[in-house]
Amino acid sequence: MDHYWTWSGTYFGYRRGDLIFTYNGECVGRFSGDEVYGRDGRYLGEVRNKNRLITRRNKLSWRGSPPPNVRGSSHAHYANYVGYAMYAGYEDFPSPENF
Repeated sequence: MDHYWTWSGTYFGYRRGDLIFTYNGECVGRFSGDEVYGRDGRYLGEVRNKNRLITRRNKLSWRGSPPPNVRGSSHAHYANYVGYAMYAGYEDFPSPENF
């Protein structure tokens, strides 16, 4: 199981297969390569630096395959990390509390 943090360093959750879950077990998206598409099929963001989630603004209109309506397992919240400097044209991935 791979674990992910937002670009700003907030622990987000984990990947199981091609699905991404918040740490409390809510399935919020599906991976297509390194990109993540939400429950409505809209682009949410992508993986950079192996385990960080970030959103590229010019992809916000992109659509992909939505995830199934499933529930994952919840687990203890991992520690947050120090955030990275934001790239031009990007914004932070939504926090798990936004879902």
